[in-house]
Amino acid sequence: MGAARFLPRKIWRQRQRQRDDGLQPGPHSMPDATDVEDAARRFLLLGILPLWVAPGLADWWMHRRTGIERTSGTKESAIHALMMTEAGVPVVMGLVARVNPLVLTTMGASAVAHGATALYDVSLATGERAIRPLEQHIHSFLEVLPLTALAFTACLHPDQVRSALRGGSNPQDWRLLPKERPLPPAYLAGLACAIGLGVVVPYAEE
Repeated sequence: MGAARFLPRKIWRQRQRQRDDGLQPGPHSMPDATDVEDAARRFLLLGILPLWVAPGLADWWMHRRTGIERTSGTKESAIHALMMTEAGVPVVMGLVARVNPLVLTTMGASAVAHGATALYDVSLATGERAIRPLEQHIHSFLEVLPLTALAFTACLHPDQVRSALRGGSNPQDWRLLPKERPLPPAYLAGLACAIGLGVVVPYAEE
């Protein structure tokens, strides 16, 4: 019954009938490639991206507890704004634009830049305020999530990864194009609200 949670009841019943008729593999057979892709896409959109807000909010709370306004102050807050930009730009591109070599390259470059900026951020803050073990673990989540999102996106678009590795000979490979199948507006609005309340508002206060 776990599959019914993610599929409309009518489609789930149809698949059950197909399994009974031998037209679709049962639960102990190898999963269909489409099912795996759907699961990966759901985990990326409904898991990784929304949960990204949680460690960001926890990190902001650690900044408050250690009195960032009295220690590293504006310098560290400016670096945090830079890191949010480095993470936010590729996320927006992945949500609204067609995934092609341009988008994948931007995601990869942003992930590397985000990691380098995070290293500089910690080296700066260590001399100004106390960086507790809990905050260091929070940083670990924030550093690995861009790479995780990139990895899932690459797995969902292997043809575009191959094109990027070959230099992208198609002119459309290096253009920012709208998605052929845009994400539901309700999902985009919900994600925007979560990011606004969990990231933009707290760090604006900082």
